[in-house]
Amino acid sequence: MLFDTHAHLNDPAFDADRETLMAGLKEKGIGFVMNAGCSLQSSKDIIKMAEAYPWLYASVGSHPDSADEVNEEVITQYRQLCRHEKVKAIGEIGLDYYYEDIPREIQKKAFRMQMELARELDLPVIVHEREAHDDGMRIVKEFPTVKGVFHCYSGSAEMARQLVNMGWYIGFTGVLTFKNARKAVETAASIPLDRIVIETDCPFMAPEPYRGKRNDPGMLPKMAEKLAEIRGISYEEAVKTTTENAKRLYRLDG
Repeated sequence: MLFDTHAHLNDPAFDADRETLMAGLKEKGIGFVMNAGCSLQSSKDIIKMAEAYPWLYASVGSHPDSADEVNEEVITQYRQLCRHEKVKAIGEIGLDYYYEDIPREIQKKAFRMQMELARELDLPVIVHEREAHDDGMRIVKEFPTVKGVFHCYSGSAEMARQLVNMGWYIGFTGVLTFKNARKAVETAASIPLDRIVIETDCPFMAPEPYRGKRNDPGMLPKMAEKLAEIRGISYEEAVKTTTENAKRLYRLDG
C-alpha cells in the first residue's frame, strides 16, 4: 500500500465529494496519508479529520503564507496540539520567496520558531521551500538535531544530496511526471532510494495525464510508476520502499 506523505484533504476543493473519495482510497492502493497543516486553524481541522480515519495522520504548523500569524501564543497552541496521538510532525513550515506576500524576515522568524518547537518536542518537520534555497539551508543547519522532509522538492540534485547526508528525506510530487521536469528527475535518479518519499500535495500538482486538474491521493500510483522508471526498479519495489521510507520519516515503524 502506498503512503501519500503530503496532502491537503481539508481543502475546499474536496468539499463536494470528500467522504466518497476517502472511502475509495484503499481500492486505489493508498494505505496511509499525511494531511499537512498550513495554519493554526487548518491544523485544528485536520486533527479532527484524522480522528475519523485510522490511516490518516496530521501535521501542525504555519506555511510561509501564514507566517505572520506565528507568535508565542500560536506556538503554545501548536505545542498543545502536538500531544494528540495522530499528530506526527510539525509542518508545513518554511520559506516561499516566489510571491513574497509575507516579508522574508517574518517568514524566517516563523520558520525558526517552529523549528525550535520541533527540536523541543523531538518531532520531524515538513519543510516547504520555494526559491529560498540559501536561506532554507542556512536555517535548517541551525537546528542539526531536527530532521524531516523537504516536500515538493524544487532544489538542485547537489542540494538534495547535501540534505540526505544531513539525515533528511526528499519528497516528490506529480511534477516528477512532467515532460519539463528535468531537475526533479535528475534529483530522483541521483539520491539514495531509501531517502525518497512520494506525495500528491493534493489538490495541487496533479501528475500527467491529469496535469491542471484536481489532484487526490488516488493519483499517487502515477508518481510510483515514474519513480520505478527513473530508478530501473519494479513498481512493487517503488511502492514498498517509499512506504517504508515514509513510515521511518513519520516514526510509524511500529
